[in-house]
Amino acid sequence: MRRSIAEFEQEFAREASLERHRRAWMERSAAHRKLKRETDRRHKRGSLRFAVLVLTLLATVVAVTAAMFFTLYLLLD
Repeated sequence: MRRSIAEFEQEFAREASLERHRRAWMERSAAHRKLKRETDRRHKRGSLRFAVLVLTLLATVVAVTAAMFFTLYLLLD
């Protein structure tokens, strides 16, 4: 089977085109994975910050309540 140079060039062009499409798809896929990782990381940090905020508010409520009752005890004593 003899193939002409034109057939080789045509096959090479087709393979190059397929490779370009595959490379572009891989780049889009990698960008999508990166965006998803960043979103997940941001959500995780946000949840942690919210938990710290809630704990801080609860600690403040406990401290203020204790101080209020202690002051009331000193005033009524």
